[in-house]
Amino acid sequence: MTTEESALARLLEAGGVADPLVPRLAEYGARLLETNRKVNLTGAKSADELAPHLIDCLTVVPFVVDSIVDIGSGGGLPAIPLAIATGFHVTMIESTAKKARFLEETLAALGLRGRAIAERAEVAGHDPDLRGRFASGTARAVSSTSTVLELVLPFLEPGGVGAFQRGAFEPGERNAAEDAALVLGGRLENEIPLQGERRILLVRKDAETNGRFPRRIGIPEKRPLCR
Repeated sequence: MTTEESALARLLEAGGVADPLVPRLAEYGARLLETNRKVNLTGAKSADELAPHLIDCLTVVPFVVDSIVDIGSGGGLPAIPLAIATGFHVTMIESTAKKARFLEETLAALGLRGRAIAERAEVAGHDPDLRGRFASGTARAVSSTSTVLELVLPFLEPGGVGAFQRGAFEPGERNAAEDAALVLGGRLENEIPLQGERRILLVRKDAETNGRFPRRIGIPEKRPLCR
């Protein structure tokens, strides 16, 4: 183990992570920190800063099933910790080629099932090989809830579920999210409280998403649905 791996392993163990997961999460975290010095993958710059994010990603584990699509993956949070913890296949949609290359290399190095696609979610969401193909969807630290739903729900099959780590709703955001989910063929199914104001928002996909969603590049963020 490198010095960073050892530090991460100690922090993960202290945070209550199950022993079998610690070495691989620590290896992933060390790779992420090393590459982050050359390519901007995460705001975390040290083991102390990164460990809480790795632990936080694991809160999604009970709510995902095989296979998972993750939008705006960046350095791989939460997709790679989820792949390590569950063994599920993960498809990571990441528009920046350097980040997507890091994700592919990390999957190979850790022997994980998955792939990274260097494409915008607004474009990939209309690809017939990806649209409506996944049982679970995630997105971490990506824009408003309505925007996240527009980017993720087109990828889910009917019956699939999006599991989203969110903070407190801004004024009007809950109503907008509920309405946006309905427009996209889904519904807000449950909220699981985490520490403080954080929560996991579960959105069930009940029907096919209308073919005009997601809208063209940049529009879901500039003009969130139902806001």
